[in-house]
Amino acid sequence: MARPPAFHRRMIPGLMQPAPLQIIDIARFAATAHGRREIVSRLVDEPVWRYDYRGLMTRAERAAKMLEALGVQSGDRVATLAWNTHRHLELFYAAPGIGAVLHTVNPRLFDEQIVYILNHAESGVLLFDKTFLPLVERLAPELPHIRAYVMLSDEARHGAGAVNALCYETLLARESDGFEWPVVDENAGAFLCYTSGTTGDPKGVLYSHRAIVLHSMAAGLNGAFGFDAFDVVMPCSSLFHATAWGLPFAAPLNGCKLVFPCERMDGASLQELIVDEGVTFSGGVPTIWTMYLAHLEQTGETPGELQRVVIGGSAVPRAMAEAFKKKYGVRVLQIWGMTETCPLGVVATPTPSLAALGEEALDEAIWTRQGRLQFGIDLRIVDDDGRDAPRDGETSGALMVRGPWTIQRYYRAEKDAADADGWFDTGDIATLDEHGFMRITDRKKDVIKSGGEWISSIDLENVAVACPGVRIAAVIGVPHPKWEERPVLVIEAHEGAAVSEADVLAFLAPHIVKWWTPDKVVFDTVPLTATGKIDKKVLRDRYKALLSGDR
Repeated sequence: MARPPAFHRRMIPGLMQPAPLQIIDIARFAATAHGRREIVSRLVDEPVWRYDYRGLMTRAERAAKMLEALGVQSGDRVATLAWNTHRHLELFYAAPGIGAVLHTVNPRLFDEQIVYILNHAESGVLLFDKTFLPLVERLAPELPHIRAYVMLSDEARHGAGAVNALCYETLLARESDGFEWPVVDENAGAFLCYTSGTTGDPKGVLYSHRAIVLHSMAAGLNGAFGFDAFDVVMPCSSLFHATAWGLPFAAPLNGCKLVFPCERMDGASLQELIVDEGVTFSGGVPTIWTMYLAHLEQTGETPGELQRVVIGGSAVPRAMAEAFKKKYGVRVLQIWGMTETCPLGVVATPTPSLAALGEEALDEAIWTRQGRLQFGIDLRIVDDDGRDAPRDGETSGALMVRGPWTIQRYYRAEKDAADADGWFDTGDIATLDEHGFMRITDRKKDVIKSGGEWISSIDLENVAVACPGVRIAAVIGVPHPKWEERPVLVIEAHEGAAVSEADVLAFLAPHIVKWWTPDKVVFDTVPLTATGKIDKKVLRDRYKALLSGDR
């Protein structure tokens, strides 16, 4: 475990109440202080659901009773295969509220990965949206720990299927209002999220109540998402992916209206909710906003009252940020984090010293970096010998993090993931500057070594994606008989766009050093991972022999 803090031997204990930080207290606060603030939810095949934070609390109480009736006890894992809906939100409070662990499973993973994750967690109850009934039926014979299946549906649209699934709304209707929530240790496990961003089998990250509550308080601050009670928040980051970046907790904590899009993340569907519900804040991976901007461009529509969009999961193309800002007046917040950091790490917010340099210099600082230090997360850059690199914005090294919502050990692992001082190696290569801004130059596995020099795939992608006609740009290192590796640029063009290799190379030329120029530009569909990131492993395998004959 991490080294304990060195307390002074003559410490005088504080005289404040030792009340534990509990996730259910966020819902309890929202129901009391912002009880009539609305929650709007699309559903798979049902009408739009509307209620408020008082309604959330009432249904969370019933859901807690329902889980106990299903035999769920403190410490048990309760799994979900579900979209961004109000029912999934209710489980976010009900399961941890009774001391259980909510295990959110990514349905976009391969069958083998889902089976591994559910069995590794030993989840005993699985709640799922109707969409996933065929998946659940297919996997059920390989899930010996699941003793009860519950479909998140109403009675009219319920189908038990081969797994004899129970109906969520029927079960809730059997329970009465009111529940005596137990006092849960703030260091107890609350959420179990598996990351596929590592080698080998997916690894479980077990968030505690304390980590979730502290993360939620920090995320809502003005230095991060800047929430207040007038905001209308629509999480487009999936609830099954690192708790949707903490939005289901940070929004209620600040009295924000919540809007859930279910699985409908296409541009037209998002635009309808944004305009009709007055969404002011949303967040998701770049691919979602690529589709959304394309919809606005095609229709000539405007994004209503939308003010801020937070984008993470991969580097934000500068062209995307500028389109939001200059054409639609929407501020883009770039963030960096990972499942292992709950997931907020840094947010690209300005400082007075940078603002004083002028808008152009400020934009350059913001959009060439992932973000700035936030309270609760410590960062350091170390060289190959483990020594701290200077914070000059130029010297790169391994990015290390630590803090109260950073992983100490993976679930059921024998050894700590962090070192004796609490530092966790993120697997990223990055720089830090004097203003606290962090810039990722590459993942360790994605950086390209050509003739003894390093080429940043991220920097090349950010330039290429701004080329007219380019929808997605991915850069990979391909083995080369002379230079060890050379960059290959894979382009997915916008539908109907006429863009050639010559066009792309001509666009790149003024913005990069000559030896960074990709040896090939390939036009192909860019594969995405289950979390919406570019799947470079697939691309490297697909094009590994592309340059084998070059000299």
